Amino acid sequence: MKYETFISLRYLKSKRRQSFISVITLISIAGVTLGVMALIIVLSVMRGFENDLKGKILGMNADIIVLRSGGVIRDPGRIMKEIKKVPGIIGASPFVYSQAMVSSTMSATGIVLRGIDTRTIGEVTILPKIIKQGKMDLKPHGGLPGILIGSELSRSLGIHQGDVIRVISPQGMVITPAGSIPRFRRFRVAGVFESGMYDYDSGFAFIDLKVAQQFLRLRGGVSGIEVKVRDIYAVRDIGKEIRRKLQFPYFTRDWMAMNRNLFSALRLERITMFIILTLIVWVAAFNIVSSLIMVVMEKHRDIAILKAMGATNRSVMKIFMQEGMIVGIFGTFLGSLLAFIACSLLKKYQFIKLPTDVYYISTLPVQMSWFDFIIISVSAVGICFLATLYPARKAANLPPVEGLRYE
Repeated sequence: MKYETFISLRYLKSKRRQSFISVITLISIAGVTLGVMALIIVLSVMRGFENDLKGKILGMNADIIVLRSGGVIRDPGRIMKEIKKVPGIIGASPFVYSQAMVSSTMSATGIVLRGIDTRTIGEVTILPKIIKQGKMDLKPHGGLPGILIGSELSRSLGIHQGDVIRVISPQGMVITPAGSIPRFRRFRVAGVFESGMYDYDSGFAFIDLKVAQQFLRLRGGVSGIEVKVRDIYAVRDIGKEIRRKLQFPYFTRDWMAMNRNLFSALRLERITMFIILTLIVWVAAFNIVSSLIMVVMEKHRDIAILKAMGATNRSVMKIFMQEGMIVGIFGTFLGSLLAFIACSLLKKYQFIKLPTDVYYISTLPVQMSWFDFIIISVSAVGICFLATLYPARKAANLPPVEGLRYE
C-alpha cells in the first residue's frame, strides 16, 4: 500500500480530538448515500412508468393504423392483403371507430365504440388476454349482439356480464316524422376487460365488426386497419413502405406519432428530475469540502512533519483527495446498494398503490437499468472528486515552517 493511501485511511479511522469532524464526515457519507439512492429510485420508477405505459398503450392499440383520407375504407379485404405483403408486419385487423353513449338502468356515459374482427383482433392487440369476466362472444344470441366493456365502465354503470345495456350513436341518424333522431340498439354484456389504464377501462367498448357496420350504416366499410409489426421502433420505415404500396388517399399513423407528446413529456421529466436530485449530491459534496478543510486545520502539524520528511506537495494532495474520494465512493456504493434493494422490493411486492382515476396505472412500476446505475455512480464520484480539489490544494500549499515553529 502506498503511504498516501495508508495515511488517508489512518485519518479516517483515527479518533480525532475534534469529534465534530467525524460527525461531518458521517453526514457527508449519508448525504452522498441519500442522493445516489434517491436518484436511482426516482429514475427507475420513471423508466418503469414509461415502459409500463408504453406496453399498455401498445397492448390496447396497434403499432400502425392505416386510414383513408376522406372517410371509410370500402375494400378492407384487398387492403389487408396488400399490407401483409410489406416485410416486418406480423398481423392486421380491420376496425370501426365511433363515439357513442351507453346507458343502463342506473346511469349513462359517453364511450368510444369500436367494432372489431374477433378472428384477427388477437394478432394486433392483447384484448382477448385481458378479459376477466365472460369471453369474447360478440355474435348475436337471442336477438342481442354482445359487447365488451371495461371494468371501470362496468363499475360506474352498475352492470355485469349478462346484463343488457343500450348504445346510442349520433352516426347514421334515423329519419322520422318528428325529425332526425340518433340510432340506438340494445346489447348483451358478453364480457368485462381490464387493461390497467383508467382511460381505456372507463371509456372503451367493443362490438362485433359486422354488427358495428350495420349499426353505423357503413355498408361493409371500415374506419381503418390496425397493423402489428415485429419491431416497434421500425414503424416509421414500415409506415412509409405501406404508403408507397397503397398510394393516395391512404395514409398511416404510428404509435410514436400518436403518443409523441406524452413520451416526450415523460423523457423531459426524467431529465429534469436527474438535474434536481443531483443537487442533493452537490450538497453532500460541500459537506466533504467542509470536512476536509477541518481535517487540514487539525492535521496542520502532521502535514508540516510529512513535508519535513520529504513529502511533496503532490503527495499531500493525494492524501486528502483520497480521503475525500473514499467518502464519496463508499457513499455511492452504499446508495446504489440501498437503491437496488428498495427497487427490488418495490418491483416484487408492489406495495405502493396509485389512484387509477388520477394516474394511468394502478401500482408504482420499477424498471432498473444498469445504464442509470453507472451514469449516476460515475457522476456522484466525479462530483466528490471535484469537492476534494480545493481542500487538498490548501493542504499542499501549507508551509512546513509554520507547523513546526512551536514544536
